[in-house]
Amino acid sequence: MSDPIYDVVIVGAGPAGLAAARCAAESGARIALLDDNPSPGGQIWRADPAQWRPRIGNLEPLCGVRVVAAPEPGRLTLERFDSSLEMSYRKLILATGARERFLPFPGWTLLNVMGAGGLQALVKSGLPIRGKKVVIAGSGPLLLAVAKYMRDHGARVRLVAEQAGDAALYRFTIGLVRFPEKLIQTLEFGRLLLQTRHLTSCWPIAADGAEKLESVTLYRKGRTWREPCDYLACGFGLVPNVELPVLLGCRLSATGVAVDDYQQTSVEGVYGAGEVTGIGGLDLSLVEGQIAGFAAAGRAESAARLFAERARGRKFAVSLEAAFSLREELRNLAQDDTLVCRCEDVAYERIRRCSGWRDAKLHTRCGMGPCQGRVCGPAVEFLLGWKSESVRPPVFPARIASLSGGNPPT
Repeated sequence: MSDPIYDVVIVGAGPAGLAAARCAAESGARIALLDDNPSPGGQIWRADPAQWRPRIGNLEPLCGVRVVAAPEPGRLTLERFDSSLEMSYRKLILATGARERFLPFPGWTLLNVMGAGGLQALVKSGLPIRGKKVVIAGSGPLLLAVAKYMRDHGARVRLVAEQAGDAALYRFTIGLVRFPEKLIQTLEFGRLLLQTRHLTSCWPIAADGAEKLESVTLYRKGRTWREPCDYLACGFGLVPNVELPVLLGCRLSATGVAVDDYQQTSVEGVYGAGEVTGIGGLDLSLVEGQIAGFAAAGRAESAARLFAERARGRKFAVSLEAAFSLREELRNLAQDDTLVCRCEDVAYERIRRCSGWRDAKLHTRCGMGPCQGRVCGPAVEFLLGWKSESVRPPVFPARIASLSGGNPPT
């Protein structure tokens, strides 16, 4: 296939990627916007086409494609459902977003136990939820957003279980006076809590059921009980998707991909924007995307005008991390026979006997299944303190033809 050359390629068409695309396109540069979903918008704007529909002639959205490898600087290997192609770029913006962090506990692999954002995405895609009993558990503002969405679509939200304590949430709420727009959003969610149980210092310790979920066992302040439900939507915060940046050689920081004032990574011509640089919410993702888009298109002055707005967003991100940091008790959720790597059916007992990630991969194949450690990796890092040592192509499971430069016969 042909190998198009773009001035700027943006990987990820969520809020950060869309903001970057619009700003970069203003320069007249040839822009490609890539996303592995059927349409742009990301998790937030998935069901709101008006937010993302491009109207700029030099901006080419390519959906349903994944970056599976980077064979050389300035070049990407992409894979579609039935074909592959090579793409060359002069500048690259990584807006690969984040995913939910799952912590394994007995029964977490049962049918109808899923991520909070995952359940929301399924409902947006047509999963019938009206009348279903839903428990939402874990940590972070996403829980309330999902609870509201489920209620708006007819679900019976039994409760929201937040692992953070009252004191941390109180400090966080008081601190929102510095961010009036966030305070307004919180008060709007507060109206939801008038009709829904919201328990702090509460978390799931087991999912119960024969072939599929029937109830969840919850713990709160020394008490346990079973809550009947059809779905358990569970997520313990978000984890940046750094696999592609690491493959490209980008340096990481404590929060995600390390970037400079203009959102450039440690690799010349490669920028990072949004949750991939650290979890900070929609507003921070948008302004980082704008800065990256302007900078990649050579408009440094336009980018610099947004530095103060970004600094404000980063202050909110710090308070967010402090309020919803995971408590030590959650390290005891997994039992010896609890599956941690669900791709390769590896139980916690086998993993904790190993000395590190490399040893675990060699002796148990943990992290070597189809998800390539995206699910078990953050869990093992929280449970045992191990960090993944490297990323190798393909970034996602891919056909041999995609990596060898050919395509299967049609």
